[in-house]
Amino acid sequence: MFSVLECVVHQHDLRFVLIAALVCILGNISLFVVLNRSTHCVDARRRHWLVVAAVAEGMGVWATHFVAMLAYRGSMPIRFDVGLTILSVAIAIAFFWCSFRWLGKAPDARRCALAAVGAAIGVAAMHFIGMASIIAPARVAYDWAPILISVPLSGFCFFAAFLAFARAKGWKKIALPAAFAVLAIVVLHFTAMSATTLVPDPTRGSIPGATSSRDWLVPAIVIANVALVALALTGSLVDRWLTDAHGLADATLEALAITYDGRIIEVNARLCTLLGVSSGAIAGSTPSDWFVASNGAAFEPPNGHSAEARLRTSIDEDHILEIATQTIEYRGRSCQVLAIRDLSDRKRAQRAIEHLASHDALTDLSNRAHFGRALDAAISAKKPFALLALDLDRFKAVNDIFGHGAGDEILCRIADILRSAVRADDVVARIGGDEFLVIQTGASSPDDARKLSARILDTLAIEMDVARDPMAVGVSIGVALFPQDGTDAEVLQRNADTALYRAKNNGKGNAAFFDQEMDALARERRALEHDLRHAIARDELRIVYQPLVATAFASVVGYEALLRWEHPERGDVPPDYFIPVAEEIGAIVPIGEWVLREACRAAANWPKNVSIAVNVSTIQFQVPNLPAVVRDALSQSGLEAHRLELEITETAFVRNKHSALKALHEIRALGVRIAMDDFGTGYSSLSNLKAFPFDKIKIDKSFVASIPDDEAARSIVRAIIGLGRSFNMPIVAEGVETGEQRQMLLDEGCPQAQGYYFGRPAPDPFQSETWPLAAPDIEIRDAEG
Repeated sequence: MFSVLECVVHQHDLRFVLIAALVCILGNISLFVVLNRSTHCVDARRRHWLVVAAVAEGMGVWATHFVAMLAYRGSMPIRFDVGLTILSVAIAIAFFWCSFRWLGKAPDARRCALAAVGAAIGVAAMHFIGMASIIAPARVAYDWAPILISVPLSGFCFFAAFLAFARAKGWKKIALPAAFAVLAIVVLHFTAMSATTLVPDPTRGSIPGATSSRDWLVPAIVIANVALVALALTGSLVDRWLTDAHGLADATLEALAITYDGRIIEVNARLCTLLGVSSGAIAGSTPSDWFVASNGAAFEPPNGHSAEARLRTSIDEDHILEIATQTIEYRGRSCQVLAIRDLSDRKRAQRAIEHLASHDALTDLSNRAHFGRALDAAISAKKPFALLALDLDRFKAVNDIFGHGAGDEILCRIADILRSAVRADDVVARIGGDEFLVIQTGASSPDDARKLSARILDTLAIEMDVARDPMAVGVSIGVALFPQDGTDAEVLQRNADTALYRAKNNGKGNAAFFDQEMDALARERRALEHDLRHAIARDELRIVYQPLVATAFASVVGYEALLRWEHPERGDVPPDYFIPVAEEIGAIVPIGEWVLREACRAAANWPKNVSIAVNVSTIQFQVPNLPAVVRDALSQSGLEAHRLELEITETAFVRNKHSALKALHEIRALGVRIAMDDFGTGYSSLSNLKAFPFDKIKIDKSFVASIPDDEAARSIVRAIIGLGRSFNMPIVAEGVETGEQRQMLLDEGCPQAQGYYFGRPAPDPFQSETWPLAAPDIEIRDAEG
């Protein structure tokens, strides 16, 4: 008997022992390189690499074992059974594959322990099956105590190897696990070998040729194993490089194609998605098979720069591609890379931005800027055209009553009507609010513009019938013709607006053409607006005061402040003429504030029993500081609040009833009285009398003028007086000019009146000849006659 360990020390070829050690080290290094690679792969590719790792480690451990066994140079000839030898390597590969599967992609301590057990059992099984494959004139005997210790020791070393692999970083992630794995194999192998004894058995006889049979086996095993390790390592590196290269190419947002000699030899996934085909369908084709130039010509790859192109199969005009080229070395050849970027979204976004910049967001009509460019282009073409200015009638009232949402809906409906009425080459624009402009190209005579205007009016009358639709609006149209009515954009637009103003003054809902008379009127209107804005600064405005009297005795109870304008060139401008203009241009706000302050200052010097009434425009109610203005006027003048009376019309409630009532309540809280002026006309409503407790109701002078010979007017006056009596509100009749009118009002029970019959307006009533008023002859009657 002799010890196998002694044979290893004294009867082994050290060259083979070193080779076995080298094989073991290389095998384990390759194992953890491949395992590391598998952790960075997708699941499908990871499974392939686990098989490669199992084969590499199984073959490495097997080769280490058999090279070490073949290093023996004793007197006893040995050889190996082929079947058991193959079975031993297969067992090792299978156990390692199971171990690596159990280890997982993100191993923890439990997984590392499970994988270590599988690896240790696999090495032990391979070792003992390999030992069983020995064919020699001896039998193998084992001391099982050391063997039972070697297997757990090997498992512990494998556990350390897997745990180091899971937690180490950088080069240590390969070196440390490989060292522990080599130790695990050596511990099990040499511990088991030290417990192994070959007992000679002469009955088995000698084996001729056995010695020579192993000489070729050593280099074959080494070469095969080293080749396997090298292939595994090389495959891992090449796979990583190719996978990363393909991943990088597929990760780019650009589609890539590599061409050689005009043919496509490589593509990335982005190009396949863009073309909607597989890479195999693209390989071997030419770029012109898939792309055409942006102008529709045949596509030629640009040389060193970029060019726009389209897909040959695309019908979307916005589907634009940018193709750039660059020359690279690929597969050892000079090739051209085509980088294809899809500009479709950018082109659509750019087109949308350009559209938004030139179109109205609500109606999608041209906006002011785009219309200005179109008008300049039409003038530059020097061909006749018509410019139509349109403004909606009743739109503000509908917008105030039904809300801005309804107003937007109306504007969209008007836009659709205009689009349907014009031709394709005409330009329709919304330039703000309810104002529209139309360029009618090719309008060589006024008759062409007249037909278009009639078409718009007729269509609008059908689509918006006031009898059926409470939100229906009308339209007024002003027309200016190029070149006879102006040769530049500013003049044309001004003249179209002048014609529009004439159309509105003619009753609305019609069209008017510009003429020179309109031009003169427009210039006159603009001059009036200019002078009116400066009237306060030029000290051209003055206030006169008309008495308010008790109807029965003609005793003065107060005065109404009336505004007058003495123009240095025009003379006295009638209030009915300039006040509407002041309201339209917004000048009524500073003028109204001036009137209020001047009237309070004058009334502060009057007798304490005489009040002052001041008219407040509807426009003033749109300014939120009206109560503050009233408070300041009273404070600065020293006038008692109860002596001030503000007269308003019901139009103040139309635009924003809530804010108007809020302002009235704030003013009433100061002690100021509120009177409803011109009751019986316009928007007269009992709901307004209920919503706010007015101090007085004034009957419009149009009813007073008609009461002597119009029974209907007298009935209206009687009804208003009865209404005031029901609401406990004093009634004032305006415009009393004759004794007959006064007597009729007295008969109907109207307590107060004002008009020329009682006295004309005067700058200072307390210094005029009519003060105090002489009581006229009065016939006292009861209310019924």
